[in-house]
Amino acid sequence: QVQLVESGGGLVQAGGSLRLSCAASGITSSIRRMGWYRQAPGKQRELVATITSGGDTNYADSVKGRFTLSRDNTKNTAYLQMNSLKPEDTAVYYCNVFVILSYWGQGTQVTVSS
Repeated sequence: QVQLVESGGGLVQAGGSLRLSCAASGITSSIRRMGWYRQAPGKQRELVATITSGGDTNYADSVKGRFTLSRDNTKNTAYLQMNSLKPEDTAVYYCNVFVILSYWGQGTQVTVSS
């Protein structure tokens, strides 16, 4: 059974940093793509960043230059380094893993105070 364990969320002041981790287990095939999405209250879930097995990354325009997504294929783990955080980054952040099917984590809260 596929499990995604997310960690690293919390409360931070504007301008601060957080690092999210997503560890995938129970996966027997190569993970094609890992990524993070977020959902703020009253809004739809949106893409934050994705990374392929080859290391190609894709970022939402709103986080480019501030967030960095990386992955350790040996550990099936993705890391989202978030710098220069803004109050508008406040949301529940969800890890996503695409193998043959798409899997989602339970979400971790990120709150940025002004």
